[in-house]
Amino acid sequence: MTIRVLLADDQTLVRAAFAMLVESAQDMVVVGEAGSGREAVGAAREVRPDLVVMDIRMPDLDGIEATRLIAGDAALAGVRVLVLTTYDTDENIVEALRAGASGFLVKDTRPAELLDAIRTVAAGEALLSPGPTARLIERFLRSPSVPVSAVGPECLSEREREVLTLVARGLNNTEVGEALGLSPLTAKTHVSRIMGKLGARDRAQLVIVAYESGMVTPGAG
Repeated sequence: MTIRVLLADDQTLVRAAFAMLVESAQDMVVVGEAGSGREAVGAAREVRPDLVVMDIRMPDLDGIEATRLIAGDAALAGVRVLVLTTYDTDENIVEALRAGASGFLVKDTRPAELLDAIRTVAAGEALLSPGPTARLIERFLRSPSVPVSAVGPECLSEREREVLTLVARGLNNTEVGEALGLSPLTAKTHVSRIMGKLGARDRAQLVIVAYESGMVTPGAG
């Protein structure tokens, strides 16, 4: 399946470089470009991409607010957002994920890693740059915040709580299955049910719920 990508960045040369990179992959195609957050939202509604590569610092409407509008639009429920920026601050990471982003990468990521990130996020997985991830977790412990889901993990079964804990530690479906003696398909089914119960868009929001509820803490084995 060809991944349909929308590029949103206020720098024309950066967009052109990203477009060349994306078009070089046989399984991807650029279906639109935007130079501001507002343009990104409009383009997403017009071309319905599978994924938006979203810069944070843009005029008119920043990437975080644009992500929030895309994630909150029921007609764009299948559109994923991969935030790509030079600013890997705690605030940007947290706000991007809360807005509905499914991934977060800094712009010095190698080209091959960016393409892999697009594939990962488009497939419904969550992805974070390794460096900022630790700071993200620490941020959750320091700052009280409003959960992304109105429903807490108390609604989950014991097995689902075990699965959620492993997902929050970064395990994929195969690794979750191996840890719990389940098949990858069964693990995937559990993850899907958990997202349904918690009203989460994807695994990134499951991570947020797990940390905000105290189910997972940094350093836990």
